Amino acid sequence: MSFLEKLKKQKQKLKETETVVTSVDGQRRVEKGDAKTISSLTPCHGFVVDTKPDNIPIEIVDHLFIGSQDCTDNSVLEANNIRHVLSLGINVDIDINHKFVECLDLPETDVTSILKECLPFVHDGVRKKENVLVHCNAGVSRTSLVAIAYLMHYHNMEFEDAHAVVKEKRPAIQPNAGFRKQLMNFKPGNIIK
Repeated sequence: MSFLEKLKKQKQKLKETETVVTSVDGQRRVEKGDAKTISSLTPCHGFVVDTKPDNIPIEIVDHLFIGSQDCTDNSVLEANNIRHVLSLGINVDIDINHKFVECLDLPETDVTSILKECLPFVHDGVRKKENVLVHCNAGVSRTSLVAIAYLMHYHNMEFEDAHAVVKEKRPAIQPNAGFRKQLMNFKPGNIIK
């Protein structure tokens, strides 16, 4: 029996499985065996769905806070004396100095132009000793991208050290694999030119 025949025989013993594939736009489909699509499913969100309030902003360094979109509630902003809000990918309606930056939480998102927009805004508030909140939907990936980059650029930290500082303060942070790789390639103090 040839090697190819042995492989075909072994393939017949394999258990058939179904795989749910989710595309970048949230469309989901079930694939089974050699069939490309056997059924479509209800689209799902391309982000973490908030199911409970996460409305306590965490101070990373003096005047730099991070959190989820729940932290943009007026009562939370007032209680923490937050004067500036940077919203990443999630636009909110608030009455204080606010900057919205479009940012998809996808590994293939190029962060260079995003950080060039975000870091000066954050630093301007911090430099004035005014509290700044950086948030996205869940305060996990995009928020940590900016907080880590801020420490790398303005505090001259290596990626691992900056990541450790942010993770210690907010254990839920987890920049996606693409964000992480791009951050690791930046030199401290030289993220925005």
